[in-house]
Amino acid sequence: GLGSYVNNIGGVSYLDFFFPALLCTSSMMVSFFDATYGNYTKLSYHKLYRTMILSPLSVEEVVLGELFWGATKGTFSCIGILLVASTLGLVKGFYFLPALGIIFISSYLFACIGMIVTSIVKSYDEIIYPTSGLIIPMSLFSGTYFPIEQLPFGLKYLSYLLPLTHTVASVRQLLVVESFSWMVLVHVLILLILAVIGTRESIRRIHRQLIK
Repeated sequence: GLGSYVNNIGGVSYLDFFFPALLCTSSMMVSFFDATYGNYTKLSYHKLYRTMILSPLSVEEVVLGELFWGATKGTFSCIGILLVASTLGLVKGFYFLPALGIIFISSYLFACIGMIVTSIVKSYDEIIYPTSGLIIPMSLFSGTYFPIEQLPFGLKYLSYLLPLTHTVASVRQLLVVESFSWMVLVHVLILLILAVIGTRESIRRIHRQLIK
């Protein structure tokens, strides 16, 4: 489509450039929305979590189960895209396997963000604020549709504060360049640190909601 009118970016076609970002943004959207709308329903309307902790399950186990399920759904969405992309010759070698591992970590992180949002909002309508203020801008300014180098000086470095930037950069390195580098390890380490912080905050906030 329109990508055929775009010149090569970094020596690769626009389709090759955009494909890794499509995987990353799709997993972000699926895991975030599952952890917000779905989990908010369980927390505030169905009171499912309150029922679950009456069993031997702890709050920590309930939250971790939801986070890993959100990460799994986000990764499954990418597997479907990979199957379609393989017919277009976009999946080469076995670099998609470590890329799926990174996508799983990223999906888990966005499930954490969604769970934190769930613990804060008071209605379904309020979920639109973090969606419009964080998730949508992140999908635009994380090296998805155009290289980060094309951003103004300030935004170029601020974009590295966005977790999706690290996901896209590392997955693109694996799928397009087809090689590992120390920067991939740095990006993954950042995602892991944020995931640990997000897990602790998710458990703390949901625990406070249920006890209250």
